[in-house]
Amino acid sequence: MQNSVEVLTIGDELLYGQILNTNSQWISAEAGKIGLRVVRQTAIGDREDEILKALAEAESRAAAVLLTGGLGPTSDDLTKPALAKYFNSPLKISQEALTEVTRFFESRGRKVSELNRRQAELPECCQPISNSLGTAPGMWFEKNNQVFVSMPGVPLEMKRMMAEHILPKLKAHFNPPHIFHKMMLVAGIGESALAEKISDWEKALPPHFRLAYLPGTGDIKLRLTATGDKESLQNEAAGLIEKLKETAGEYIYGYDNETLQSAVGKLLWQRNLTLSVAESCTGGYLSHLITSVPGSSEYFLGSMIPYAYEIKKHQLGIKPETLEQYGAVSEPTIIEMANVVRARFNTHIGVATSGIAGPGGATPEKPVGLVWIAYSDKHFTKTKKLLLTPDRMQNIQLASMAVLNMIRLNIPERG
Repeated sequence: MQNSVEVLTIGDELLYGQILNTNSQWISAEAGKIGLRVVRQTAIGDREDEILKALAEAESRAAAVLLTGGLGPTSDDLTKPALAKYFNSPLKISQEALTEVTRFFESRGRKVSELNRRQAELPECCQPISNSLGTAPGMWFEKNNQVFVSMPGVPLEMKRMMAEHILPKLKAHFNPPHIFHKMMLVAGIGESALAEKISDWEKALPPHFRLAYLPGTGDIKLRLTATGDKESLQNEAAGLIEKLKETAGEYIYGYDNETLQSAVGKLLWQRNLTLSVAESCTGGYLSHLITSVPGSSEYFLGSMIPYAYEIKKHQLGIKPETLEQYGAVSEPTIIEMANVVRARFNTHIGVATSGIAGPGGATPEKPVGLVWIAYSDKHFTKTKKLLLTPDRMQNIQLASMAVLNMIRLNIPERG
């Protein structure tokens, strides 16, 4: 139970799916950075009995309980009265909170209404927490060395309050050990194949390190986690990664918060190479990923989206006989697309995509999920046939990631 946290997010809108519950994810990540471990996330509706029940359950398994939501002044905001009942502490105007609420409205040329004034009514036993971006104060409770913190549900207000007040206070209260995470980012291999390939390395990990597989769309994160001295764990993890490279180095494209598109961009920039794209079935998504990286204009010159058959022929310049004999989704066509776009944009590298994203447009010979991708530079042209999924958006994403990885694996040392 030591250094453990439970996150309670309150609001019917979360359970109805009308609002994405981003608060739980953000709080968990920030708590981990200071050495606190989130053991459970719970979303509950705007019902006092459910809030009271969730508080009692959370108290039984966590050293700190962090709540968001339900602190507004309207009748459906029930967190504050529920906390008053849970701690058997009557609501009373906090002069500190009232001063802040008054200052908030006066700074905007508005008077404090009776409804606004109620924002300063807090359980008598709590410590008010300043809200620099809103009118709902946070609340800090302590009970038998356990901590309960209630915050606004508005993400911007919650994040500022956490950063300015709550995280430093939690760290001082619990003095937790450092939780070390190291992410190895992998592409070009499936989860089960990767697990088999690195099984010996995984079995040899020291007992205080835990490994997790976090598959994404087109890549996998391998996360090493341990608790203890930060510098010692960093040095130990560096040695473990060097061992991992011996068996899976070709698949590792980066670490921690890097993305495949930023890793590819870094290689292009370092080697002074330029890139152009011709994408059909991905419809601009590949170019979007490339240009999402700051500074991509240094190496990405542009793209064409020759979606229609006629545009491939007349605008991009694919030979009519290639299209007529093999079709738009074929290896000969994708080879021409990559070569032609490289020539038209005068770049060192040209890449291309063409496929059946779905759900329509398939034939027995060319099913939904069939995608051809190609890479071209002055040395060679390389193609790859992908057999993906029945889902259109997933096919677009997977094909784009496959092209980025193809660039990473084939990029020359110089132009």
